[in-house]
Amino acid sequence: MLRDRGRLREVGGFAVVGLAAYAADLAVFLWLRGPLDLGPVAAKTASFLAGCTVAYLGNALGTYRRRTVGLREYAVFFAVNLAGAAVQLLCLAASHYGLGLTSARADTVSGLGVGMVLATCLRFWGTRTLVFATGTDPTGTDPATEEAEEEARTSWTG
Repeated sequence: MLRDRGRLREVGGFAVVGLAAYAADLAVFLWLRGPLDLGPVAAKTASFLAGCTVAYLGNALGTYRRRTVGLREYAVFFAVNLAGAAVQLLCLAASHYGLGLTSARADTVSGLGVGMVLATCLRFWGTRTLVFATGTDPTGTDPATEEAEEEARTSWTG
């Protein structure tokens, strides 16, 4: 039961951070494309970096707050996010060019539907196993074990 609650908290935290990162990505892109009149590729590159940074900081300071945080983790996190972006592009390309499904709706379903789901699964796996390896924090303790021990020490009467 305790493990299920911990996993649910992890997935929920990852989702909330992901939504915040998406909002940052979208806001920066719209700001750069609108008032600053930056080109679409440069604007998307900058907004992707902003979204990655928000996601990394949110996960490092929130979802995986007991894990090691540093430049190496950010670099791996960035690589995991690039892989996720590649999955989305591959889904779009396979549907559009490989299957010949060229309507705007088909592109949306393949790139933002199927591609986003697969990319999110990849990002979640990569974030928890490659970036913030679950199991130990920087001090070498297991957070799940610590939480279980704390609950065992505390009676229901307080």
